[in-house]
Amino acid sequence: MPLVKTNFEPTYLLRNGHLNTILNSLIRKPESLSYKRERIITPDDDFLDVDFHKKGNGKVAILCHGLEGSSDSNYIQGMATLLSKKGFDIVALNYRFCSGEINKQLKSYHAGDTSDLNLVINLIEPDYKEIYLVGFSLGSNLILKYLGDQKYKLSTKIRAAAAVSALVDLEGASLELSKPKNVIYSKRFIKTLAEKMKLKHQQYPDDVDIDKLSKVKKVIDFDDYFTSVMNGFKDAKDYYSKSNSLQFLKNIETPTLIINALDDPFASKSCVPTKEAKANDNLYLMTPKYGGHVGFYEFNKKHLWSEERIVEFFIK
Repeated sequence: MPLVKTNFEPTYLLRNGHLNTILNSLIRKPESLSYKRERIITPDDDFLDVDFHKKGNGKVAILCHGLEGSSDSNYIQGMATLLSKKGFDIVALNYRFCSGEINKQLKSYHAGDTSDLNLVINLIEPDYKEIYLVGFSLGSNLILKYLGDQKYKLSTKIRAAAAVSALVDLEGASLELSKPKNVIYSKRFIKTLAEKMKLKHQQYPDDVDIDKLSKVKKVIDFDDYFTSVMNGFKDAKDYYSKSNSLQFLKNIETPTLIINALDDPFASKSCVPTKEAKANDNLYLMTPKYGGHVGFYEFNKKHLWSEERIVEFFIK
């Protein structure tokens, strides 16, 4: 599909990837929906806490958050509110150990594990005529991999998907996040991830080597010592190579919008899948010059630019 020519033109102050990323998170106070939380028991005797907003609509949007996010994240709340106004029921996932309660199994959530997403889709499928998927950052990789890796038989009710700030090359993104310019983000991620590992160590003292936390200086280190080991990978490189969605984009048959700002501080150049989008008629790639990471914020605007583009794509 030819690249979608569109642009996001914020005020001068927000024409900076870091500022748009940070200010969107700190300043924006989106409307919030009233959720009903349901606990879903997984086949491996663990649980998922999933938040539903049901109004009896025939179509539903499943929202997938980013690294260390949740259904309470600003970008999930904002997207959910706008989609609800446009006639969608909402299903907001909380990955394992992201709902405020430690999960039971050693396994953790990660960017390539689509099994829980598939479980939720199968659970809600009988109740809806149309299903839409929206992912942010890590969640973008998740839904893109789900649509393209051919591991599961996809429901014919999945009509479209959207991926915002899609880190389709996990290794490239991790190396980018490790650069000095991103130290503030890395420290924040490592802090919350380390706190979770301390609790997980109490559950599984023989399987979680808590002493290795002292060696974690970057997110790639955490993935090397913890994410990979807890989820059956050899190391971070093995995890990234098997879980990145870039390799599966060619297989996607669902109309899918990808929105990646060119000033995204988390994204390497390899995270902008221009070649893949040109080769697949089902991929629609928007690469605005500005927007940051899961940003696309503008002062005094009720909804994010990216949110409006997703709604347009879904209801066109």
